[in-house]
Amino acid sequence: LRFDEQVRVVVFKSQVKGVFCAGADLKERAKMDDAEVGEFVRRLRSLMDEIAALPVPTIAAIDGYALGGGLELALACDLRVAASSAKMGLIETTRGLLPGAGGTQRLPRCVGIGLAKELIFTGRQIDGEQAASMGLVNHSVPQNSEGDAAYQRALALAKEILPQAPFAVKMGKLAINKGMEV
Repeated sequence: LRFDEQVRVVVFKSQVKGVFCAGADLKERAKMDDAEVGEFVRRLRSLMDEIAALPVPTIAAIDGYALGGGLELALACDLRVAASSAKMGLIETTRGLLPGAGGTQRLPRCVGIGLAKELIFTGRQIDGEQAASMGLVNHSVPQNSEGDAAYQRALALAKEILPQAPFAVKMGKLAINKGMEV
């Protein structure tokens, strides 16, 4: 995707109704030794960084659960759209873990340090409306009977981006991302 000049916007959605991404398989992770866990987390963080570094806008369509690494995936995207009924949270602390794929850096940039600490320390799950009110998602929409309301709104948002000058959009994303690091 990074090198395909035809790609102008990427929308991430799930094929599983009611779940955007439920995060890592903790039963599988429990069977890993320390070295394997370290490599697993490194690769997961690298994947999220690659998504964040795509030169085109990325949109997460959260039509269901986005927990742990699932919310970290959404946070790696530039924009997030959630169904009002979606459930989101960095729940790792409820499992004795730490968000390891960039959530501890990306969540504070979205919602502010104090709120990010509260959400991470408590492992609280919030719905799409709460996420919109705190700036975690750009839009919260009522879920439809097909279970893809967030995806439909994400497509509409992508269609708003498409007519804009591709180079200007890419440079705008780059300038914003680099500016956030200063």
